[in-house]
Amino acid sequence: MIKSPPARRGAAAEPPPPAGSRPPGSRNALRSAGLAGAVAVLFVLLLLSLGFGARSLSAGQVWDGLFDSTSPTWAVVHEMRLPRTLLGLLIGVALGLAGAVMQALTRNPLADPGLLGINAGASAAVVTGITFLGVTGFTGYVGFAMVGAAAVSVLVYTIGGGRGATPARLALAGAALNAALFSYVNAAMIMDSASLERMRFWTVGSLATARTDTVVQVLPWMAAGVLTALALARPLNALALGEDQARALGSRPERVRIASIVAITLLCGAATAAAGPIVFVGLMVPHLVRAVTGPDLRWMLPYCAVLAPVLLLGSDVLGRLLGRPGELQVGVVTAVLGGPLFLYILRRRKVAAV
Repeated sequence: MIKSPPARRGAAAEPPPPAGSRPPGSRNALRSAGLAGAVAVLFVLLLLSLGFGARSLSAGQVWDGLFDSTSPTWAVVHEMRLPRTLLGLLIGVALGLAGAVMQALTRNPLADPGLLGINAGASAAVVTGITFLGVTGFTGYVGFAMVGAAAVSVLVYTIGGGRGATPARLALAGAALNAALFSYVNAAMIMDSASLERMRFWTVGSLATARTDTVVQVLPWMAAGVLTALALARPLNALALGEDQARALGSRPERVRIASIVAITLLCGAATAAAGPIVFVGLMVPHLVRAVTGPDLRWMLPYCAVLAPVLLLGSDVLGRLLGRPGELQVGVVTAVLGGPLFLYILRRRKVAAV
């Protein structure tokens, strides 16, 4: 009788794959195909954003406006539609990544830059600069927005319990700060009627004032935030296993937390400085993406970076169509879409907890 060779000491036997499960290569192929499909949808939304508005343009007119300087649609496309579309793309990427990183850091699927007061902190700081220091121009706005976003990020994390923070405590701390900061913004607007028109922009998110120089100035801040967020995929995956396990895998939890806060501050501060507070994008997209990709941030972050601009640009186009001959601000549309979804998520979590 031939004996099988003995198993190596310390080697763990690999369990058979569960029945009906797909091999890792198949799952990755499906995820890649899904990501390619999402990119195609984003491309369609970019074209729709260039074509629809107070005056709709055909595909041929959009093409001529992009590449023919003698076309009558050149000014409309290059001075209004293209900067607005590019800014919507950048802000969508920023809010999607910020929401995903925040949810992974806090282990709270309800975390969102708007719900936790970070966008409100950036808005309040900008309004303070306008009202009391006479700040004008995007360069001044983005500096104040970064300070406000960073301060509220640290404050919410501290009030929520620091390392012992729970999702409920973080949500309560963020909601309280969010309400207080927006009350301050409204009070500042009432007190300074001369600056009312400029400050109104920071109460409801909007892409209507997008200009080419805004896109150019916001790009370096967002690029730094995007690169930082993408680099955190593996460390945050390790941190999700627990601090001891993360250290065993070579990760340093303290540095991961600091880098995550830096990424969130850069992304949210730049987005708020450019377009005002836009809520629910950072909540909806990561939550929906997680149902497709699972919790692995190596897939979640690219998906969020593609699908968040799809949601934002789609909401912007919808607001332009519904509000003709004017428009509904994109912040209003995302809030209308996000409110019912937020209640649905809360209801599901409550049922699961019973």
